[in-house]
Amino acid sequence: MRTPGVGGRTFLRLLESHTPAQLFAESTAALSALGLKSDIVQAIKNPDWSIVDFDLAWLEQNNNAVLTLFDPDYPAQLKEIHDPPPVLFVRGNPELLSLPQIAIVGSRNPSTIGMETATAFAKTLSQYGFVITSGLALGIDAASHQGALSAKGYTIAVAGTGLDRVYPARHIDLATEIVNTGAMVSEFPPGTLAKANHFPRRNRIISGLCQGLLVVEAAKQSGSLITARMALEQNREVFAIPGSIHNPLARGCNALIREGAKLVETTQDILEEFNQYIQQDENISGGTLQTTLDLEQQTLLNRVMFSPTSIDKLVEESRTSVEVISSMLLILELSGYVEANAGGSYTRLK
Repeated sequence: MRTPGVGGRTFLRLLESHTPAQLFAESTAALSALGLKSDIVQAIKNPDWSIVDFDLAWLEQNNNAVLTLFDPDYPAQLKEIHDPPPVLFVRGNPELLSLPQIAIVGSRNPSTIGMETATAFAKTLSQYGFVITSGLALGIDAASHQGALSAKGYTIAVAGTGLDRVYPARHIDLATEIVNTGAMVSEFPPGTLAKANHFPRRNRIISGLCQGLLVVEAAKQSGSLITARMALEQNREVFAIPGSIHNPLARGCNALIREGAKLVETTQDILEEFNQYIQQDENISGGTLQTTLDLEQQTLLNRVMFSPTSIDKLVEESRTSVEVISSMLLILELSGYVEANAGGSYTRLK
């Protein structure tokens, strides 16, 4: 990956006939016969050893690892895509890359409800044993990572830079927390800066690692839709949370649903697609569904009848904003206390 002019596809093509060691042992004429340009041949014959030493020094640091396509720990799910990264750089626990994963993506500028929804879905799905995978971006990505961490579950952040830096920089504390309990992964070697064309490449890894991908909020033209379409091409399940036709952040999700993504209202809509994974993973620490409510949640639950109760009535009785009530109702629904009905009402279940 350090040879100028050799991208992932060229690397994969060369691996069809040579191991890396064999390539470096080939003559100039033999390398040219492989269709490589003269500058690439010269770079292979005369490597920049200072960069090699830089990478080796990074690899020697605690929690750092490199996986190649030949490595038995390279995630089989990712190897299935048509252009898997030949090399993966990992900070944290590389074993997590092979566990069942749900990717959650969405807007970098989401609504408050979107953030709360991403957090709640990530928290519950991680409690059912899924690793939550996302891209460490602002907005929905960050909320998804934080939701998994709050449940003491596992989360993976796929980066569009080298792993010796964090982008965006404001997420350095979040990245540290992810590395301590989960993993960060990138196909870009240490020292690589953020560039616009890196992020579509990152997105194919996000979708390639997962069993299914959930889009929470996305505009009509957004990177999240690109990731979702990559997931469809990779034969992954794609889920989308619907929204109002008047909400620009819902148009992308609504478009995905029209194109065949599964409409999602609760985590159960996702779990029923993966019933082989529903059994709680005993290795996930803290992996039990919420059984206790805080005072505000319990007070709201007491106001929900065992017959349909409107949100308007709950707002009036509690003298709380509709946004706060909707957020708490989502938590109650995900925890199995209430059920959403048509027309914006809820029914208590227990």
